[in-house]
Amino acid sequence: MTQDVYAGPGAETAEGKVFTVTGQDWDSITQGLSDEGVADERVVVNMGPQHPSTHGVLRLILELEGETVTEARCGIGYLHTGIEKNMEYRSWVQGVTFCTRMDYLSPFYNEMTYVLGVERLLGIEDDIPEKAQVMRVLLMELNRISSHLVCIATGGMEIGALTVMTIGFRERELVLDLFELITGLRMNHAFIRPGGVAQDLPRGALDEIKNFIQLMKKRLPEYAALCNANPIFKGRLEGVGHLDLEGCLALGMTGPVLRSTGYGWDLRKTQPYSGYEDYEFDVQTWDTCDSYGRFRVRLNEMWESLRIVEQAAARLGQLEGAPVMVADKKIAWPSQLAIGSDGMGNSLDHIRHIMGESMEALIHHFKLVTEGFRVPAGQAYVPVESPRGELGAHVVSDGGTRPFRAHFRDPSFTNLQATSVMSEGGMVADVIVAIASIDPVMGGVDR
Repeated sequence: MTQDVYAGPGAETAEGKVFTVTGQDWDSITQGLSDEGVADERVVVNMGPQHPSTHGVLRLILELEGETVTEARCGIGYLHTGIEKNMEYRSWVQGVTFCTRMDYLSPFYNEMTYVLGVERLLGIEDDIPEKAQVMRVLLMELNRISSHLVCIATGGMEIGALTVMTIGFRERELVLDLFELITGLRMNHAFIRPGGVAQDLPRGALDEIKNFIQLMKKRLPEYAALCNANPIFKGRLEGVGHLDLEGCLALGMTGPVLRSTGYGWDLRKTQPYSGYEDYEFDVQTWDTCDSYGRFRVRLNEMWESLRIVEQAAARLGQLEGAPVMVADKKIAWPSQLAIGSDGMGNSLDHIRHIMGESMEALIHHFKLVTEGFRVPAGQAYVPVESPRGELGAHVVSDGGTRPFRAHFRDPSFTNLQATSVMSEGGMVADVIVAIASIDPVMGGVDR
């Protein structure tokens, strides 16, 4: 049995009794404290580790005086996967299948930042086909919409706005259907590969994307109608989780939390990658520095993502039959894939070629799959603007076929620092609102 660093094996600690609350009425807790004669003292309460109201397996240690939070601390590590370490024992391409699982609500961004780092080390950044770049942007912006939908939906659920939750997940299903159509999987795609993307768009995908754009233009106003001027919704969010620009810069905060202070920092504009400079969109900001402002930023960002998706779809319509992987066959694996009833695998034509026509092709395929390509020694860091802020992969190569080191700067981990600043001095009920406005994903925090 491991010892709790915040509470020893006995009930008594150096700072008094520790109470673990498991869902009972607050009245029964305060009554119990009164019976013990400690009603006027501060109590330490464990909120978690659990999932439903903390966006992942997060533990919050709250010191309360009545219902006022006097101190808040985060206990993390309950979802640790060892992904970064495991990537050192896999080829450069296989690393994509690991990192896509970290921030599981925005997997394409995990893949993108890692792949951009690998491509910089390979020196092929300028060789990536235009269609692959446009497909990457399309998938990332669809992913931003789905991630923001989950944030708004779960945040609404946590304050009792269940209609927001049901319609949020309704729309997210539509995005996941598009992901399944394009990549063969709803989550954890491993679709963005060094050199391009795994395969071309399937037939009919652009029509489905255009239908989705038209539908979302009708559905997004529902969120504004339900929440923007709703006095109950605003009463729970306005002034809650306050963090100004100075505090954000001191803590390294990025994403909607930073932009809710009025500062329009967005890597798609300030440090463009993957051709973002060719798309027309506006960086969304708000000026309230609170949970309500972060909600409005995310809602507005979904409209901007729709604009980008619309432009990307139009460009893809003019790139019919264009390549989606670099021409260098020593890197371009596996680019000849097909989606069948059993998921994604090598196309039958490719299998027929390597198994029945060319011994050289079979040997080449075997070596690429088993050994992988070599990446010149060096290190690279190429950040992207994920739904939660700056997400970057620091990729180090020693010249071999596997990463020497891969470490991710995940915005959920960095932004979670603000929990105490946002919560202390407020009510215990507002802690959940503050956490929801940060939108942390614990798969990205723990890794």
